[in-house]
Amino acid sequence: MRKLKNEFFQRGDVVKIAKELLGKILITRWDGVETSGRIVEVEAYNGIIDKASHASGGRKTNRNEVMYGKGGMAYVYLCYGIHHLFNVVTNEQGTPHAVLIRALEPLKGIDIMLKRTNKKQLDHTLTRGPGNVSKALGISFKHHSGQSLLSKDLFIAEDNFVLNKKDVASSPRIGVDYAGDDASLPYRFYIKGNPFVSGKPK
Repeated sequence: MRKLKNEFFQRGDVVKIAKELLGKILITRWDGVETSGRIVEVEAYNGIIDKASHASGGRKTNRNEVMYGKGGMAYVYLCYGIHHLFNVVTNEQGTPHAVLIRALEPLKGIDIMLKRTNKKQLDHTLTRGPGNVSKALGISFKHHSGQSLLSKDLFIAEDNFVLNKKDVASSPRIGVDYAGDDASLPYRFYIKGNPFVSGKPK
């Protein structure tokens, strides 16, 4: 298994990076406990020109400031005061691109994920949807937003898994109706037929 390096994240095409994150493995190691899952659904957010982005129009706040940093950092934010949503910051410093990780196929530490999510047994809801991804992997905005994805306890890696392009589908993003014309951009990517993918195929 090989940890992704800054060169992967610091490229200019956030849509291309989002697609290439499919099949990669998101790993956390908190207090010596490892949990991981294969990324099966993502959404790309194209910075200041994207009305669905937190950085639309160049908006900059304490919450989204990390988006303006160099690619290869975690951007975690709290949604509705409940759900912690994990994003990968991409591009160079000053260009606020990000990829939301919407779903994982759990791989390692499933027993720990079940405890974190208060589930009795594994089903497809464990890591389906971005709120469940963070809950299962123990990611929170308070502790992890701004953390390097080259760290020893939060990173993305690749193995020998090969994803065929014909198995990748795209659709408009979910829950961004406020974004006008940008709401219809096909910036959501997912692995066809994977039961952990959130939302209905489009």
